[in-house]
Amino acid sequence: MTVSDRKHCLVVYATPAEQALWRVELPAHASVGDALAAARAQAGRDDVPWDEADVGIFGQPCSRADVPAEGDRIEIYRPLKSDPRERRRERVRLERRAARSAKG
Repeated sequence: MTVSDRKHCLVVYATPAEQALWRVELPAHASVGDALAAARAQAGRDDVPWDEADVGIFGQPCSRADVPAEGDRIEIYRPLKSDPRERRRERVRLERRAARSAKG
C-alpha cells in the first residue's frame, strides 16, 4: 500500500465537561463507520454513543456509510436534552407572564 492509499481523520466527541479527540489512519476507501470503529478501538471508552449517535463531518450531518476525505473531522453528536427553540419559547412566555404580573 502506498501513502496515497491511506488517509487521516479526526474523530471527536464532546460533553459539557470534556472534548475527546482520536486521530485515526484509515484506508483511502474507509467510511465514517470505519473511522468510528478505529477511534473506538483507540479510546477503550463505553461512555461514547458509538453506535446510536448521529454523526457529521465538519458540522454537516452524514451517514456512517459516507466516505470522509483526508483530514476530515468526524463528529459524534450528543442528543439534545430539549429543543433549544422550545426552551426559548418557554422563556419568552415566562417573561411575558412576569411583565403582565408586574403591571397589575
